[in-house]
Amino acid sequence: MTDIDQELGNSKKTHRFIWLAAITLFIVVIAGIWGTVSFVEQQRERDIRAWEIQLGIVADSRLASVEEWLREQKEAIVALAENESLQVYLTQLVIDTGENGSKITEVPEAGYLINLLNNHAVISGFWEPPEPEIRANVARPGRAGIALTDATGQLLVSSGNMPPMNPAIRAGMAAADSGVSAVIDIYEGLDGEPIMGFVHPVYAVQQDGNADEIIGFIVGIRTVSKSLFPRLMQPGSTHQTGETYLVRQNGNLTEYISPLADGTPPLKRKLSADDERAGSFVIKKPGLFGRKINYMGDEVLVTGRAVTGAPWYLVRSITTLEALSESQQRLNTMLGVFLLLILGVTGTVIAVWRHGTSIRAAELATKYKKAAEDLRQKSEFLKVVTDRQPTAIAVFDKEDKFTFANKVAADNAEMDQDEIIGRRLSNVFDQDVSKNLTTLFHQTRSDNSIHSQLVTVHQEGQDKIWKSDIIPLVRPNEQRSDLLAVFQDITDVVTEREQREMVLRNLVSTLVAFLDRRDPYSANQSARVAEVGVAIAEELQSSDKVIRTVDIAGNLMNLGKILVPPEILTKAGNLTEEEKTIVRDSLFASADLLEGVKFNLPVAETLRQLQEHWDGSGQPRGLSGTAINEAARIIMVANAFVGMVSPRAYRAALDMNKAISILMEDADKKYDRKPISALVNFLDNRGGREQWAHFSDDLDNQSER
Repeated sequence: MTDIDQELGNSKKTHRFIWLAAITLFIVVIAGIWGTVSFVEQQRERDIRAWEIQLGIVADSRLASVEEWLREQKEAIVALAENESLQVYLTQLVIDTGENGSKITEVPEAGYLINLLNNHAVISGFWEPPEPEIRANVARPGRAGIALTDATGQLLVSSGNMPPMNPAIRAGMAAADSGVSAVIDIYEGLDGEPIMGFVHPVYAVQQDGNADEIIGFIVGIRTVSKSLFPRLMQPGSTHQTGETYLVRQNGNLTEYISPLADGTPPLKRKLSADDERAGSFVIKKPGLFGRKINYMGDEVLVTGRAVTGAPWYLVRSITTLEALSESQQRLNTMLGVFLLLILGVTGTVIAVWRHGTSIRAAELATKYKKAAEDLRQKSEFLKVVTDRQPTAIAVFDKEDKFTFANKVAADNAEMDQDEIIGRRLSNVFDQDVSKNLTTLFHQTRSDNSIHSQLVTVHQEGQDKIWKSDIIPLVRPNEQRSDLLAVFQDITDVVTEREQREMVLRNLVSTLVAFLDRRDPYSANQSARVAEVGVAIAEELQSSDKVIRTVDIAGNLMNLGKILVPPEILTKAGNLTEEEKTIVRDSLFASADLLEGVKFNLPVAETLRQLQEHWDGSGQPRGLSGTAINEAARIIMVANAFVGMVSPRAYRAALDMNKAISILMEDADKKYDRKPISALVNFLDNRGGREQWAHFSDDLDNQSER
């Protein structure tokens, strides 16, 4: 055989090699097709398992929210039942109405208990605002409230709008008769609103909780549509058929007790306990996952949880059509692409089999060499650009090791740029900084979004404050990304802000001291208003901005008295109408004087609203309700309280109970009810009466202070 034949591949040895290669290629193609089909099926099962995890996470999240709500309601009722003042007054009320035969209206303790129940109902949510009156001789049914009964279940006193006793409430009291809290399961109120309640026994003071020593029960009833059911909604969910709802067993039926996605109101649907139905499946097997039929007959992926503290089950489901449509399309596309890829590779192998690879290898080598050179040039360019920045810039890999650091970052670590590469975060920064940055890195990788935080870096001479911005750098086909960190030194900015805050506080203190000298009869008035106002704001859990506004505005509210003649301020007798107008308008003068001061807080506007009324009857603009800012509503109550419990030249100080009674009479008229309720709670349960007892000292004692 000639050399040409050998070059053309016409020898028997070459033919045998070709046949062997063809058979091998055929086997590889068949194995590739089988492997592709198997892979697609595995991916389909993997997608279903992923949905099991996702639905379980959502179910656990919503379950935690529902159980947290139940726990908050129970704790509110238990805290009231364990209030020693309530126990004492209820004991006396039971004795007077039971053993002595007195009417409830004749017992002084009844009024205190009613005010206490009203205040606690407003604060804890067992309260429904009264609806507008209608011209009809029809009483609106109560929907929420807190009530006290004796040990036999006889109603003694209750907060406003308390619904009437019914079998469900009495069943709850019977369950609590054993000495433990009881839940009144959700039922339909007289107006169709879903209602539930909580019952806890009340013991006499210093009793050990023996069931035989129960003196009564506290019953809390509230609606759930606006407080409980919204907790079933998953924040950020974009699935159209994803749904979370509550069910319970009702004999041989499954009762749906929360609103459904098809518009069915709560408590309006009951279905047979079919094992193939999603709700029944969750009741019988909470925690498991399966494919079932929902209440509309659609196939769904479903899982659920049993609710602790109530006879409910939480169901989380999504239709299989929505859940698997995207993955089904993706898998079908993947199958087609893999098959085409196999066929393409097979054709390509056959087409290029007789061609050498040396030229291709040389081309690839040249290409990679050029790419490497381009990468080197870009890296050098990046280094030049970042080294000119005033901020520290660094890149960290998934193990929190430096992969890049500009000159500022290296200088801060007191290392060379080449030396810092490859070092872990914990080997460069101290323990506190390393711990804070590691937590920030974890948060960034968890949600793949930018996170920022102020970090204090301890250095010799002065600590530095860095504004740290952590940015994820996503890489294809990797679950975890590298991170870009930008550290900006803002120590001077923070120091300047703290100095401005100190100057502002000194200015306020100076002005308050000056005002107290001009008006000896109201010395310490503004400071006390600020003190009481801050206590009310903190009791309401107001924002830091509101608390600071209350503090500053309360201290400066009498600044306008600078413009009031001294003879009016020190006058011992009653003021004329003209003199009253001058004093009253001094509040507006305070706002005008502070209008140009940059507090970064609405201080001037708050002072301008201090004579507005909740019902809109005030001045100067006739604002009403929440149109009056929160700080002004709080200061109004604090100012009225301090004024009443403090002595004046023309009268003695009022008793705190009398002052609270006057405030309650003007609730929802002149004042917002919530600050009043918070003030009462602070006085009775936070030691406010003892803390502010000195407010009622006579004027001579005040001057000595």
